[in-house]
Amino acid sequence: MTDALESLLDFIRYGASRFAGAQLSFGHSHDNALDEATHLVLATLHLPPDLPPAYGQARLTAAERLRVLDRIERRITTRMPTAYLVGEAWFAGLKFKCDTRALVPRSPIAELIENGFAPWLEGRQVRHALDLCTGSGCIGIAMAVHNPDWQVDLADLSEDALALARENIAFQHVDDRVRAVRSDLFAGLQGRRYELIVANPPYVTEDEYAAMPAEYTHEPRLGLTAGADGLDIALRILHEAPAHLAGDGLLIVEVGEAERALTALLPQVPFVWLEFKVGPMGVFAIERAALAGHADAIAAAARARSR
Repeated sequence: MTDALESLLDFIRYGASRFAGAQLSFGHSHDNALDEATHLVLATLHLPPDLPPAYGQARLTAAERLRVLDRIERRITTRMPTAYLVGEAWFAGLKFKCDTRALVPRSPIAELIENGFAPWLEGRQVRHALDLCTGSGCIGIAMAVHNPDWQVDLADLSEDALALARENIAFQHVDDRVRAVRSDLFAGLQGRRYELIVANPPYVTEDEYAAMPAEYTHEPRLGLTAGADGLDIALRILHEAPAHLAGDGLLIVEVGEAERALTALLPQVPFVWLEFKVGPMGVFAIERAALAGHADAIAAAARARSR
């Protein structure tokens, strides 16, 4: 059946057809079978994602055909995300090493980074920034690449994730401005203050995790789940962040579907929910002054989780 496949486009079309027929889940960097197949085929052949269309008719060698077909089959039979199969993912226009030590990069925060965090950072001078719950390091490293005058810390509890983040620091050649620190949220960052803190913490509820497609079981659960309503980690961040933000510092946090639970729990806190090209994505911004002004309510909500 595959003997008639010859060109790049043939294999991309074939992969997309097989993926759609197998009813795979597309939640890791891509949202459809065609984009997923394109990523798999091009990455397997060590070709860039922006390959000119003229190369679509290029024919694969016999060895290349076998590699591509093998990965198409593995994607279907194992349900492993393509980014893990090919060992790379793209985020904010940059390529990152990707494996099961950390979540596949896919945060909408990439759009904020590429847009210079406009308008949220206008009038603020950022010298030090923090990527909290960094995972592969993609958010913090991308911030450093897009802002060459920033010093960026990457913090995570997982040693495995930090090892991958350090590989990505070297891969993107930002060793002089980015450091990876093992820290349970802010515990290992005593005395450090930042003009910008960006966090993509775990926010999946236990019920949501139980219902997730098989693709997500390949990712570390530590990076996904955060209690019954998805807010266990986010509330700790809100409570502890003021001590690590500069006077006019800004906190940006992704909480995904837990947005509804957060606004219901703390209706008095002035979260600013950000809009993206595709619409709202459960990402808020809040200034240090607003966090300090509602510190008692936030502290009470956070303490309730530790009982």
